[in-house]
Amino acid sequence: MILPILRWPDPLLSQPCAPAVLSDDLRALAADMLETMYAACGRGLAAPQVGRLLRLFVMDTTWKEGTRAPRVLVNPEMVEVLGPRVVGPEGCLSIPGATALVERAQAVRLRWTDLSGDRQEEVLTGFAAICVQHEHDHLDGILTLDRLAPEARARAEAEVLA
Repeated sequence: MILPILRWPDPLLSQPCAPAVLSDDLRALAADMLETMYAACGRGLAAPQVGRLLRLFVMDTTWKEGTRAPRVLVNPEMVEVLGPRVVGPEGCLSIPGATALVERAQAVRLRWTDLSGDRQEEVLTGFAAICVQHEHDHLDGILTLDRLAPEARARAEAEVLA
């Protein structure tokens, strides 16, 4: 089922999320979130973006190149930030029409639980690392706008509100 995506400045997007509990309902939510992400042409979607304040996000960084590789990350933890930082453009399904230049680490070590209840840990690099950092921010109530300098934020907000 395709879920409605909350848009900035919805206050739920600024709330930190509670730990998710693995259940059939959570698995159904994750499936709906993947369907919603693909329908919206996104590469990642966090639970708060669909109004659920849970530490859960889905992502698929390769599907637009033709290969689907969906991931569901329950209670993800950023274990380590690795490598140099880079500045690049980021969009967000909750802030349509705005692209922000955001500084991110080129690599991260992430730990999470999968839908089978198994703990996973992986070093992600490149676009996958940037996507993980973006979605992880959502779980802490942080939007790309919050990562901008005041002048850049004002310009981005004006774009969205225009």
